[in-house]
Amino acid sequence: MTTHYTSDHEWINSSAPQAAVVGITAHAQDALGDVVFVDLPAVGATLKKGDVAGVVESVKAAADLYAPVSGEVVEVNEALRADPSLANSDPQGAGWFFKVKLTDPGELGGLMDDAAYADLLKNS
Repeated sequence: MTTHYTSDHEWINSSAPQAAVVGITAHAQDALGDVVFVDLPAVGATLKKGDVAGVVESVKAAADLYAPVSGEVVEVNEALRADPSLANSDPQGAGWFFKVKLTDPGELGGLMDDAAYADLLKNS
């Protein structure tokens, strides 16, 4: 599994050949607290890297979800929309947010790998 991270605490798993899977990290979930609502992007939406792709609301706060790469949204996690607590119990698994077909796979190179993200967390 090839997972990359943003400094805004989104993750993207680019090992699927058709589309990469995007979600929030366990660190983001811990900072937010219990997620109670998610606003997911529309299937077919075209996102540019850094665009707001959705919103995550918790008992503590609301936070924007940013697109880690540019591409077309090809699927959203309807199970997460129906049960936002999946982002609490399994943020980097069943609690994924959307899948995106990358328009520029080279953008992945600007994201952090596991070691770099661990360093970010350690130094923040």
